[in-house]
Amino acid sequence: MNINQQVEILMQGTEYGDENLTRQMENELRDRLTEAEKQGRPLKVYCGYDPRTADLHIGHTVTMRKLRQFQELGHEVTFVIGTYTSLIGDPSDKDKLRPLLTHDEVMENARSYAEQAFRVLDREKTIIRYNHEWLSGLTFAQLIQLGSNFTIQQFLTREAFRKRFDEGDGIYLHEFFYAIMQGYDAHALQTDVQVGGTDQLFNIITAGRKVMSAMGAKPNIGIIMAILPGTDGVVKMSKSLGNHIPLNSNPEDMYGKVMSVPDAAMPQFAKLVTRWMPAEVHAFENDLKSGALHPRDAKMRLAHEITATYYSEEAATGAQDAFVRQFQHGQIPTDMPEYSLQPGQTALDVLIAAGLVASKSDGRRMFDQKGVKLDGEVLEKGDAELPHPGVLQVGKRRFVRVK
Repeated sequence: MNINQQVEILMQGTEYGDENLTRQMENELRDRLTEAEKQGRPLKVYCGYDPRTADLHIGHTVTMRKLRQFQELGHEVTFVIGTYTSLIGDPSDKDKLRPLLTHDEVMENARSYAEQAFRVLDREKTIIRYNHEWLSGLTFAQLIQLGSNFTIQQFLTREAFRKRFDEGDGIYLHEFFYAIMQGYDAHALQTDVQVGGTDQLFNIITAGRKVMSAMGAKPNIGIIMAILPGTDGVVKMSKSLGNHIPLNSNPEDMYGKVMSVPDAAMPQFAKLVTRWMPAEVHAFENDLKSGALHPRDAKMRLAHEITATYYSEEAATGAQDAFVRQFQHGQIPTDMPEYSLQPGQTALDVLIAAGLVASKSDGRRMFDQKGVKLDGEVLEKGDAELPHPGVLQVGKRRFVRVK
């Protein structure tokens, strides 16, 4: 594959918010690829992940998908687990102070995080590093030297900080360290490319490149990925908002959740979480616009591809068949988990115990939305004892047979 073809693939799904910056990063990437080819070496690429949670959704994997593309093009990928940065927590997209985590909490999450990442990345080609390896050894003098490259004004121009400043909410000094620490990651690894989401634009383009230049290194190139919307098609995918598609569920659930995504969001999903090359994505978008591809058929194709990406072709086909039986033919699933009802359990108790909802608040919300049914009849009260055994349904896709 020639350099221009690589650039087209690697820039797919990027979003910089500025056309000049887009062209600059694209040109720098092309030049770096050309230079590396002449030297007979791969590009060194990394992305950092703060394991502040153990459960991932497909929105977390957008940058992993980009790393996988670099791997498939023969480049060296390092998956950095932020065992030190996550002690602070990235303030980039937060309008309030993040709670501090302990090292033990971070390490426990890190183990789960890395394992889930291999659903996307090639395990044999992925280098795993932990940023406490180099950040924990920095001296106070070195931190002062790093901090001298930045002004307070640079940080206060960031939207999250500016909002808190204007509203009189506290901005804590340690929060400024985060971008500097991330910039030092890039220097420590001496990488050519750093991948991140649009919420990382300041950390990568401003802080990372400045730290590398100040340390006498060639600044790396930022591949800034767009943020995947949730199943509502509008707001950033988030577990707390309930619009997420979890990795640790099952193929049927993933397929069904993709089918619930609004038509307008399909191009974003095609660019960010499929294995499709740019030509395939363009054809998909063009066929949608021209009417050559019906939105329902397009979404089924998209749901199959995404499910196959994280599971397998066979699992995706099985999930699609189950979806057709259930929603297009009006049938409930023939195969579903079973749960043995315990004496005195309320309907909400059963939802939680059977794993149909993530928490009590999630369960209460489903009852409020009339989203809980027993043998097809809506259950009004979650705090009432479950009336009888039967097929318990939550939303459109979650079922359990209560015995």
